[in-house]
Amino acid sequence: MTAADRDVDDRQVRADRLKERIYVTFTALAVVLALRAHQHIDAGRALFTLLLTVAATLSAVFTADVVAHLVVHERLPTRAEVARALHTVAGGLGAVAVPTVFLLLAVAEVWSVHAALRACTIALIVALVAIAYPAVRRTTLTTTQRVLVLGGEAALGTAVVALQTLAHR
Repeated sequence: MTAADRDVDDRQVRADRLKERIYVTFTALAVVLALRAHQHIDAGRALFTLLLTVAATLSAVFTADVVAHLVVHERLPTRAEVARALHTVAGGLGAVAVPTVFLLLAVAEVWSVHAALRACTIALIVALVAIAYPAVRRTTLTTTQRVLVLGGEAALGTAVVALQTLAHR
């Protein structure tokens, strides 16, 4: 493998991890917003629901990666390829670290569950931008284009909040 091939491979790994974090963040945002619509949700149930949904999403992503590998390569993935896929999928867990802490604070009764869910919503929208920032920074885009990309991502996250809020009224 040449240095150019390794660079392309490294970029693909980074892109895959970025996609997983964005998928998980949007999924977590949808779940948090749905939980906020419930008047009588307890913190433990909210935390369990979020973590279960994230685990299910990451399991689905891993399964899709394996099936896609089978289709493209017409063989099972090697141990190294499985390890890479697991590493990529595990990267998605970082997207819900802050919301998990907020919900743990609600479980400990430091915060109310509704305050924790509101904080989760804000944190997840901020996370969308924070996740994309390092990737956008490495591109040859102009500063204006970078701001537009990051602003667009924040706008999409905010649109999800608005749509979910309308759906649960």
